[in-house]
Amino acid sequence: MKDSLSQDLVAHIASLARIDLNDGELLHFTEHLEKILDHAGQLETLDLDSVEPMSHPYPLTNVLRDDVTGPTIEPHDVMNQAPDASDNQFRVPPILGESS
Repeated sequence: MKDSLSQDLVAHIASLARIDLNDGELLHFTEHLEKILDHAGQLETLDLDSVEPMSHPYPLTNVLRDDVTGPTIEPHDVMNQAPDASDNQFRVPPILGESS
């Protein structure tokens, strides 16, 4: 990064994000953010013309198991275990001021 990152700019960004920073935190994050931006700037200078685009640096294979049906729980058994059920549905407390 050519220009030094100012604490005023970091304070402005923090205020946009609704983050309150004290003077020590502001100094800390200014230094660290500047290092991150410098590193990103170094990455931009790399010659990647001969590098083929990829989604992942290592070859991946599907490690999921086969989808095999197995024993299940009967719906009436589940409803019998629920703390509050009515008409084959779970009852939960109202939210956001809704009435039951």
